[in-house]
Order: sequence, then structure tokens, then C-alpha cells
Amino acid sequence: MPDMVEVVIDSIRMSLMSQQRMVILRQAGAERYLPIWIGVYEAEAITLALQEVEVARPLTWDLLKNVFNSLNARVARVEVVALKDDVFYANIVVESEDGFVNIDSRPSDALALAVRIHVPIMVTTAIMNSAGITPDEDLQEKPALKAEKVADSGEEASEERLSVFEDFLGKLDLDKLGGKEEEDDQKDDQADDQKK
Repeated sequence: MPDMVEVVIDSIRMSLMSQQRMVILRQAGAERYLPIWIGVYEAEAITLALQEVEVARPLTWDLLKNVFNSLNARVARVEVVALKDDVFYANIVVESEDGFVNIDSRPSDALALAVRIHVPIMVTTAIMNSAGITPDEDLQEKPALKAEKVADSGEEASEERLSVFEDFLGKLDLDKLGGKEEEDDQKDDQADDQKK
């Protein structure tokens, strides 16, 4: 078995432009992520399993789980083992009476099965090194500083708007407004009397 690291499903994301889904795998005990594009149905299947939603009839991955159980085979783990031409390849590692068997699989199907039977998800170190993403600490600090600047400028802008509003209220002649309202009320009363 090649050198591998364990990952967990961090989240499922959706592209706003194409409605495609992406599963984000996070390395256990580290801040390194592996994004993998997956199909809509597989994303829904993974999400249902993560949220432990019961379905009336078994989905394909539930069926696969039932088949393994019926054959007294145990899924030991799923592995993301290769990346060729931007396509990920995976294995479902099954233990049976004859030993371990690697079953070729799409990563999305392997993940949908893994979350149903609660087995480890492994990725080769080579794939994590080549396609994994580690958030840069500097990039994480800069948005925080930018947000502070926006908050500060927002407070200044709010104070300016409040002072303008205070000036406006100070210039209002409430007596004139009250007189105007009384005139309007009298006109409305006269109009009502004419209708009658």
C-alpha cells in the first residue's frame, strides 16, 4: 500500500456558475484540503448519508452496502489512489475470506459508500502534495485586517450620516408642521362633508 493520509469530508460545495458539485476532503489533523468535482446525484447521496436522512428505498450505495453484508465481505476503507489528466481514481478495499480485494471506483461512489458504512477515507500522499490546498496564513490575516478597516470606515460614515440627520431635525419647525397638518385635516373634513 502506498504512503497514505487519512481525510474526512469537510463539506460539499456547489458552483454558482455551472451547478456542479465539489466535495472538499480535509486531511485529518491538518489544514490541508483536497477538492474533487463530483456529480449532482453523488453529492446528494453523500449529503443524505452525512445528515443521516432515511430514504424509503435503498439508493445505489445502500444497495452496494447490503450486497457486501450479504456476501460476508467487509469494506475496510476507501482510497483515492491516482490523479491522471485531472481525473481522480479510487479503490474500495474489501476484506473477504480470500483476503483483501481492491475494487476500482469513482471517488464519488467510494465516498458515498464510505459515509454509509463509516470506514476510513484515505488519499495517497502524492495526490495530497500535488492537488491538495493549504490556506496561506497571510491570506487569512489580510481579509481580517480589511474587514476591520471596513468596519472602522463604516463607523465614521454612520457618524457623518447621523450628524446630517441631527442637523435636519434641528432645522425642522415643528409648529409649522403641526399647522400644516391641521390645515390638511380641515381640508379632508370639508371634502368628506361635500361627499355627504
